Amino acid sequence: MDLPLILLSLAVFAAGFVDAAAGGGGLITFPAYMNYGLKTELLLGTNKLSSFFGTLIAVIKYFSEISFARTKLLLLFFCCFLGSFLGAAFISSIPPIFIKYFLIAALPALSILMFLKSDFGLADFSSSIEKKVLYPKLAVISFAVSFYDGMLGPGTGTILAFSYCRFCGYDLLKATALAKFSNLISNLSALLTFLYLGKADIKLGLMMAAVSAAGNFLGSRTAIKNGASFIKPAIFIVSNALLIKVVCDMVK
Repeated sequence: MDLPLILLSLAVFAAGFVDAAAGGGGLITFPAYMNYGLKTELLLGTNKLSSFFGTLIAVIKYFSEISFARTKLLLLFFCCFLGSFLGAAFISSIPPIFIKYFLIAALPALSILMFLKSDFGLADFSSSIEKKVLYPKLAVISFAVSFYDGMLGPGTGTILAFSYCRFCGYDLLKATALAKFSNLISNLSALLTFLYLGKADIKLGLMMAAVSAAGNFLGSRTAIKNGASFIKPAIFIVSNALLIKVVCDMVK
């Protein structure tokens, strides 16, 4: 294995570990694939291919420890798949700069709330929320964030985990598990599109899928073992890293 491939593998593994607990793995994989020399037109598809299988492993690990009602998962499946599909369809009509403005406004609020509210995500209140209230909240959040994922995508897992925790009453561990499932479905929608269009390096993507799977497995295992004490600072770091990247991209 040559040095560039080794460096790419290390980056993809690290991204999988971080992404399993806090989202934001694309902050690492996108520049890693670019530095490796992957053609720009194959970047998104190859990244989706590797991250999809990595996220799948994380979902399996989380769901082996945490159970959710099938009706809830079906609702998320439908909303996330539809949201991601429509987001990809509408990306050409919405200037990306507006999405960046949204992130600049939303991410500081997310970080400040988590920093000031010391008990954020420590307890699970979802069972106290009636289904007629909880399910519409889950549907709106899943559709809206997946729509964003279809258009642009960075930080999707982070935003989902925070939203499920803040607005649906889940503790951070359950919120992260649901976020990984939702992210998996939105990624599937985008991946199928890229594969159909031939915009993915399948050989490289499958190689990195194995590496991503290993990183996601270790990351999800660490998150399950340590709960909010690990997930909360991870989300805080990822959200601020994403904010810095967005601002730097706009300044360039």
